Amino acid sequence: MSPLPKLTLVLGGAASGKSSYAEGLITSSGLAKIYIATAQVFDDEMAAKVARHRDLRGTGWTTLEEPLDPGAILSQHGPDSAVLVDCATLWLTNVMLAEQDVPAACAVFVQAMADCAAPVVVVSNEVGQGIVPDNALARRFRNAQGALNQAIAGQADRVVAVMAGLPLVLK
Repeated sequence: MSPLPKLTLVLGGAASGKSSYAEGLITSSGLAKIYIATAQVFDDEMAAKVARHRDLRGTGWTTLEEPLDPGAILSQHGPDSAVLVDCATLWLTNVMLAEQDVPAACAVFVQAMADCAAPVVVVSNEVGQGIVPDNALARRFRNAQGALNQAIAGQADRVVAVMAGLPLVLK
């Protein structure tokens, strides 16, 4: 068993290995494994990705799907479980598509993670290392994702960047 900090942020690019790394943190804690899935399935490709992630996770996980309000689930778990939120990037996409107040929703989400009695590991994409997007919506998303990642990192006890499946502890 490995103790988990109260809040861990796992950052990386697409297909970098961040979800597998985060799942390993939860599994090694020895606590009940809670998985909050923020993805919404709109097409066959996404359905296949979700199924692949579920198969790779294996058994023993309680999976709860919550695309817009993961804080409601976080508030229900105590120190006998460890919660993985996968991922903040898809959650932010859902919030923006629902035309919610992004800064307010982000503040509520970050506070819910800080208030959770269970240790929380949250996965998020690092989107600021690419080229400047060519349209206003993509630039707005990139900026909102950067702000969200910074807010989570500010609250987190541990921040890990994952590249090519290799973790680098930043904090």
